[in-house]
Amino acid sequence: MEYNFRDIEKRWQREWTQSGAYKVENDFSKPKYYVLDMFPYPSGAGLHVGHPLGYIASDIYARYKRLKGFNVLHPMGYDAFGLPAEQYALETGQHPAVTTDANIRSFREQLDNIGFCFDWSRELRTSEPSYYKWTQWIFLELFNSYFDRKAGKARPISVLEAAFVLEGNEGAPCPGNEALRFDSVAWAGFTPREKADILMQYRLAYCGYGEVNWCEALGTVLANDEVINGLSERGGYPVVKKKLRQWYLRITEYADRLLEGLERIAFSDAMKEMQTNWIGKSYGANLHFALFDASDRIEVYTTRPDTIFGVDFLVLAPEHELIQRIVSSDQAAAVSEYVTYVKSRSERERMAEKKITGCFTGAYAVHPFDPDRRIPVWISEYVLAGYGTGAIMAVPCGDERDFKFAQHFGLPITNIIGSHYTGEAANPTKDAVLSNSGFLDGQVMRDAIGVVIDRLESMKIGRRKVNFKMRDAAFSRQRYWGEPFPIVWSDGIASPLPVSELPLELPHIEKYGPGPEGEGPLANIPAWTARHLETNTMPGYAGSSWYFLRYMDPGNNTAFCDRRVSDYWNQVDLYIGGTEHAVGHLLYSRMWTKVLFDLEHIGFDEPFKRLVNQGMIQGSSRLVYRVRETGQFVSAGLRGAYETDALHVDVNIVDGLELDLEAFRAWRKEYANADFILEDGRYICGTEVEKMSKRLFNTVNPNVLVERYGADTFRMYEMFLGPVEQSKPWDTKGIEGVHRFLRKLWRLFFDEQKGAVWNDATPTDAERKVLHKAIKKIEEDTERFSFNTAVSAFMICTGELADLDCHKKAILGPLLILLTPYAPHVSEELWHQLGYRTSILDAPYPVFEPKYLVESSKVYPIAINGKTRTEMDIALDASTADVERMVLANDIVQKWLDGKPHKKVVYVPGKMINVVM
Repeated sequence: MEYNFRDIEKRWQREWTQSGAYKVENDFSKPKYYVLDMFPYPSGAGLHVGHPLGYIASDIYARYKRLKGFNVLHPMGYDAFGLPAEQYALETGQHPAVTTDANIRSFREQLDNIGFCFDWSRELRTSEPSYYKWTQWIFLELFNSYFDRKAGKARPISVLEAAFVLEGNEGAPCPGNEALRFDSVAWAGFTPREKADILMQYRLAYCGYGEVNWCEALGTVLANDEVINGLSERGGYPVVKKKLRQWYLRITEYADRLLEGLERIAFSDAMKEMQTNWIGKSYGANLHFALFDASDRIEVYTTRPDTIFGVDFLVLAPEHELIQRIVSSDQAAAVSEYVTYVKSRSERERMAEKKITGCFTGAYAVHPFDPDRRIPVWISEYVLAGYGTGAIMAVPCGDERDFKFAQHFGLPITNIIGSHYTGEAANPTKDAVLSNSGFLDGQVMRDAIGVVIDRLESMKIGRRKVNFKMRDAAFSRQRYWGEPFPIVWSDGIASPLPVSELPLELPHIEKYGPGPEGEGPLANIPAWTARHLETNTMPGYAGSSWYFLRYMDPGNNTAFCDRRVSDYWNQVDLYIGGTEHAVGHLLYSRMWTKVLFDLEHIGFDEPFKRLVNQGMIQGSSRLVYRVRETGQFVSAGLRGAYETDALHVDVNIVDGLELDLEAFRAWRKEYANADFILEDGRYICGTEVEKMSKRLFNTVNPNVLVERYGADTFRMYEMFLGPVEQSKPWDTKGIEGVHRFLRKLWRLFFDEQKGAVWNDATPTDAERKVLHKAIKKIEEDTERFSFNTAVSAFMICTGELADLDCHKKAILGPLLILLTPYAPHVSEELWHQLGYRTSILDAPYPVFEPKYLVESSKVYPIAINGKTRTEMDIALDASTADVERMVLANDIVQKWLDGKPHKKVVYVPGKMINVVM
């Protein structure tokens, strides 16, 4: 019986679909395990072989846990809203709903072809109204909540309103305006609009004004990565900063809890460090510098207030609101020109800029401890309005960046005790800063920073401050293809739609463009604006911030998830995805989970218990070498004799390194008459390891490989390439070895001439030893996600059984169960061929029995006068006398003794035997 892998795989895929083999019930009586892949965006390009790496790893582990007796939730869906879908639709002249649906069908066909155990009855699409109804509902929960700093959690905004009636905001500092203070009498006197504005500054989902990248020529707002050197990536049109009304999430209120939560979850150290750095918690002080000849003060945040005596200048962000009020008349033109330049720059470009730029405002500040000292006030793009106060005090003698700025503009550099500083930039000590200044008057310094802050506070020019690098998350887009906000505007007041009116559906329009003054396309729809509905839409990450909860209870029409169901499935036990979502998606989903926990909708405050980041499968590109200004292509080994241009070629028409010449001529019209300079009758391509990309022609469609080698081979080969967390280059050539392994496995059951060769004979100890060695190794490797070494263990086990000529059902049956997570199709087929009537998907996982690995004998080297002459297998419990008798009776030993008497036999148990003559 031949191994017809494609017939077998297609048949079992149909059978599993028809029988609902992967449908998961909310069976509260069984232990649960939740395995999840990061929500994929279904692009029009479809999958290449790099994409399924994480999916195969999660599929193996999900199947493994099912065999171990767990009720396993392993769902799949699509992150279908967002900018990529909208851009693709615009480029192809189609509606995003149409292109998204087509992309999902293609994506699903590729996934099914590989044989994943997804429960498709729970499939989600963020663009479906039945799904985004609950995204809108969660948004309203955020809108109707504030963060109670005393309780350290979210609470309904109605609780805050009740407190305002009784005591004003005495016990609730305003996160949106820390200077805001009012009592109950003042609250009672506020107008409805004033009350709404105050509450907006507390809400977890709030509206404010923020700068966006506005492209007048395209009539749209662009993301930072769509702007290059002040021009639009598409078209090269000028881009300027424009202030628009935006929605935000007050994630900064959760900064401490986001940091604390990292201690309770199994993320990699690198991932935890990325999130910690992004949150960027620091301790310092806010302090004020008065201005000469002006009533304004500049507030700065610094983590080193102890360096205050080394301040030589202040630097404001070019967007700072004070600039227009403090700029001198003779500097106004230069400042205006510089601000215009900075407005054309994205924040990412500004942070990455190596060149020093800036402009003097003409204003001077007063040093808090030296009133006669005039401190010049500059602006520079390296200071960002969104971090701290948007202003810094520059200490060139203690900060390298400030030192280079001062050098570049020829500013005097003062040392820490007040005289001019001419040396290299250094990090002054706290002692030098404070005791040398005389500020401490000889006081023993234990905490210089604390002492300075105490003095600043006593002088009422500064205060302690904990700051975070993380900003509140922008949560609106001026786009069409996204979730509509369930918000109605009336007289400047934002009001939530009643829950009974959800979902607020996205209107279907065939053509859409930007609204007036940078608003979203919904602003062009009269029926929409007549109801005063919000014209922005939610960002792409809205639906992905909570999708793991909806998978638990996808058919629920009365709640986003029943509490009993969410209590059962609880946290995602294993989450697999790429590091590109390290700070965005992971932080937002962690925040949303904490809010829902605070409001008692779920019983856990961290969404993901364990995170595994799969590495990237890189493309192994193939290059051909065209002789310059000719139609000739020279083989790689001969190109040194010619001037050539290296061109990427489709890897699918290259066998290893050898180019298929006719396929190359047919690939593109310009190569139809290509001529080749061959080496040894072949054209050998060059290679380069690069990112897998359609642009580099180095993508490999998994469908091609599945058709040629089978899904089981493809699955095992992806795992065999190396550790799942590491990046590695793709090489199709190596897949042959894995395919040969599966054919070798097949021959343990069937011979092409004899037919079935498996039997019901009782296994030998040697055969049981091979099996249980494999059980132990494969279970351990699977548990620690070392799938590449598990595949090696399967190969070794199969080879050893073949050497033993083992075809026994009692050995082969358990081996198939071990193999099921990795190669489910061939395992199910051979399982039934052995006569089992139930599916192998539900078989109990083999139990390792240590007794079969206990050695009863050992192969000893037998030496004659210290030189090894032979080996003997001797029982471990043999006595010294028995060992001596067996050794001396050995034919080879007798030959070397040559009839001569021996003096003694040296026996070292477990090590060696030496016959001394």
